[in-house]
Amino acid sequence: MEEHVGIPFLREIVVFLIAAAIIVPAFHRLRISPVLGYLAIGALIGPYGLGLLVETAPWISYAVIADIEGIRPLAELGVIFLLFVIGLELSFERLWAMRRLVFGLGSLQVLLSAIVIGAVAWAWGNSPRAAVIIGACLALSSTAIVMQLLIERRRLGTPLGRASFSVLLFQDLAVVPILFMLGVFGTQTEGGMAAAALGFALALLQAAAVIAAIYLVGRIAFRPFFQFVARAGARGMFMAAILLVAIGASAITGYFGLSMALGAFLAGLLLAGSEFRHEIEVDIEPFRGLLLGLFFMTVGMGIDYRAIIGQALWIGLSLAGLFAIKGLIAGGLTRAFGFPRHVAIEAGLLLGQGGEFAFVVIGLALSLGLVTLDAGHFMLIVAALSMVLTPPVAAIGRRLAIRLERDQEARREPEGLAAIGDIEGHVVIAGFGRVGQMLGRILDREEIPYLGFDLNGPSIGRLRADGLPVFYGDASRTALLRQAHVETASAIVVTIDDPEASEHVVRAVRRHWPAVPVYARARDRQHAKRLLALGATDVVPETTEASLQLGFQILNGLGVPEEVSLKRIDIERQAAMDGVRR
Repeated sequence: MEEHVGIPFLREIVVFLIAAAIIVPAFHRLRISPVLGYLAIGALIGPYGLGLLVETAPWISYAVIADIEGIRPLAELGVIFLLFVIGLELSFERLWAMRRLVFGLGSLQVLLSAIVIGAVAWAWGNSPRAAVIIGACLALSSTAIVMQLLIERRRLGTPLGRASFSVLLFQDLAVVPILFMLGVFGTQTEGGMAAAALGFALALLQAAAVIAAIYLVGRIAFRPFFQFVARAGARGMFMAAILLVAIGASAITGYFGLSMALGAFLAGLLLAGSEFRHEIEVDIEPFRGLLLGLFFMTVGMGIDYRAIIGQALWIGLSLAGLFAIKGLIAGGLTRAFGFPRHVAIEAGLLLGQGGEFAFVVIGLALSLGLVTLDAGHFMLIVAALSMVLTPPVAAIGRRLAIRLERDQEARREPEGLAAIGDIEGHVVIAGFGRVGQMLGRILDREEIPYLGFDLNGPSIGRLRADGLPVFYGDASRTALLRQAHVETASAIVVTIDDPEASEHVVRAVRRHWPAVPVYARARDRQHAKRLLALGATDVVPETTEASLQLGFQILNGLGVPEEVSLKRIDIERQAAMDGVRR
């Protein structure tokens, strides 16, 4: 009978899919970052987790991945697609528009952090090359975790988001020369500085030639190729074309001795400027998180967490030192580039961790013998734990920033408030973004006076130039609200996009002026429940109301009489609000 040939890595794939489909969603329900969930699950099912019990309990082998070498090809695929997605989200035009922050703030942060961390590593007995590698890789922060925190808290468009994103953008670009440097170090003998310099120059020339060739071919061939595929009208073929370009470019750079991830990055960067970019993003989105999860799981599998117990003190000191060094450098540079002090402090703490590329760089350095096994494993543990600690450290940074911002505002009177004079029966609008401005126009048409407050200085300046009664200030400060004569106001409307900040406003108003009605915009039902618990008179979950308005338009479009449509929508609105109030 012919022996059945199984699918390579089938068991590993099944174990990974079980973790991705069952265990990681459980972490998400507990409000734990999916990235950290993948890291933890990888450590659990890896050779240094349950894999240690395989010899005593062989049945466990069906639920763990004890052979990490067998999973490394999948990890390589995860890195390739990670770089492809990063390149896809960039463009040459976008880089140029943000050039001052990206290439100024970003480059200084990477350079200074690498120098200081490398000097510390060299002082602790690492070789010069190992110190350079450690400094370079730990200078990078975690794009995945930082961006996720900014997006979850809707702060990507704030000054903090712009500063952090610019630094992360340059760090993603800095991966390429770091990988070049690693390849050069791996081909040179220790102490041959002249030969190393020559090898580095030749590697750069070869890399430049390969990059130029891929760029030219991509510019010429990518658009006609995707047009040809798109005309076929088969989405499966379009997906195959995406994979072909990403993996094909990776194979080319790998063939010439460069990083395969570099090829994927170039492919994404070239496609970012094409008319197919958004379609590619839509097609790749369903399994983008899965590929990133695969990468993080393999990272967790490669870390021996038993070392934490034996070196707890040194690991703790290293973590504190890493956050201190990177926090001071990133925060100081952010301040030097004109950002407020509270933004600089928060940015420093947010960017203080090691990044996901540290695992790639250190793993490659270990395979080339550039870093000792003990030092490599130690740095991997420090980088991983720093990523785990990022959410609570970022929360501390947020609280410090809020406190510092309030202290700064308490020392100065918001512009124009002294000229308000006596006013009553007015509406105070806390948060004068798009929603607040629309409410202001509605109140103007009804000739109802209002005062608007926001912390977006440039926007407030433009609105005041148009004659609108808006002021710069934090509406959660009781001193500001007193100057706005809240005690005589007919209502307070909270439209702030930041859930935490909106809750501060409701709490402050209800504590000092319990009789004033407070109407609040909520992000979702959970946020609405918190606002009601704090004493809001009424709340409007933005997702619910948008769905109701869309439903009303659909019913009208289908020929349902308007009065019937309105009744149906009112019933759904009441049911939704009853659910919020329960």
